[in-house]
Amino acid sequence: MTMPSSLPASRLITELQSFGIRLADPRVGAPSRRGGAGPSDHKAVTVDGRTVMVPVHTAGAFASPYMADAPDAEGASIVRRDGVALGRVSFPRVPRFYALQTMDGVPYSKIAVLHGADVLATTVLQTCIRYQSRTKTCQFCSIGQSLAAGRTIARKTPEQLAEVARAAVLLDGVRHMVMTTGTPSTPDRGAAILCESAKAVKAAVDLPIQGQCEPPDSDAWFTRLYEAGIDTLGMHLEAVTPEVRARVMPGKASVPLERYFSAFEAAVPVFGRGQVSTYILAGLGDSREAILEMAERLIVLGVYPFVVPFVPVSGTPLEDHPAPSPAFMHDLLSAIGGMLKRAGMRASDSKAGCGKCGACSALSSFEE
Repeated sequence: MTMPSSLPASRLITELQSFGIRLADPRVGAPSRRGGAGPSDHKAVTVDGRTVMVPVHTAGAFASPYMADAPDAEGASIVRRDGVALGRVSFPRVPRFYALQTMDGVPYSKIAVLHGADVLATTVLQTCIRYQSRTKTCQFCSIGQSLAAGRTIARKTPEQLAEVARAAVLLDGVRHMVMTTGTPSTPDRGAAILCESAKAVKAAVDLPIQGQCEPPDSDAWFTRLYEAGIDTLGMHLEAVTPEVRARVMPGKASVPLERYFSAFEAAVPVFGRGQVSTYILAGLGDSREAILEMAERLIVLGVYPFVVPFVPVSGTPLEDHPAPSPAFMHDLLSAIGGMLKRAGMRASDSKAGCGKCGACSALSSFEE
């Protein structure tokens, strides 16, 4: 499924994730996603044996110099830049569990979806106290779009999640699961919802789970999450400087960086080094130096800094904000990959979640 390319795989992935890709046949592969929790407006694409998420519905993707031909009989497509063939890619097929529905008629695909090649992902609570206010919403977030369009349901019950997870493992070989959540009004900031959901899934199927939420009010929640079956934990910074945080996520910025770091320090001993991670969206306004300084600080604590390129999503306040250039991302990820290698921290050592999946960033390619 591969052919010689004028670009190394890591470089091609970085280029595709920055520019996006145009598709000669938009129907190819598993369905792309519009709106909802990230990655949104993307499609799963396999490059040199590695499945990544590439923008296909953004304004940048519509103007991308990269084009994927219609697939051949084996399902492979030639990727071209300005007409020049660069290599072959393929697209993960529609998962079999998408054809099923619950006893009360809810399609499984409205409860959880396939990310990358083998990751089951769900937003347990598809509403958020931040999203409901224009003055508080994260400017890049589209969590409410898929709900408004009827592509998901507002609250996935533990029973529904367990049913879908078991089917995804049995039918499609799913290897780990990501549970994220919108932030509720309760002080646990979603930890309680994750606990009850993880317990139900683990009772139904042996599947490693990453939970994702804002830092809860009490560090006691970290032990509760771990004992409920959450194997790895994501608490996402998104932006790393107070100025950018206040501008692009005014509601979430009310949880200060100090609380994130005290939460990281408390969570790592519970979950283990490299089993706590944070998303950092490069391209929101933080400088290269600020991101590198933050990454170094996180790695010292044993937190994996999952740095991904910001992708402007249609319908959000930042839909016209430019994505970072491939050169910026390549330079940034190269430096962070070196930090991780020197620290002996690898995405592949994570038990579950975004870092292990790696579909939204080429970072793990630079760890080598």
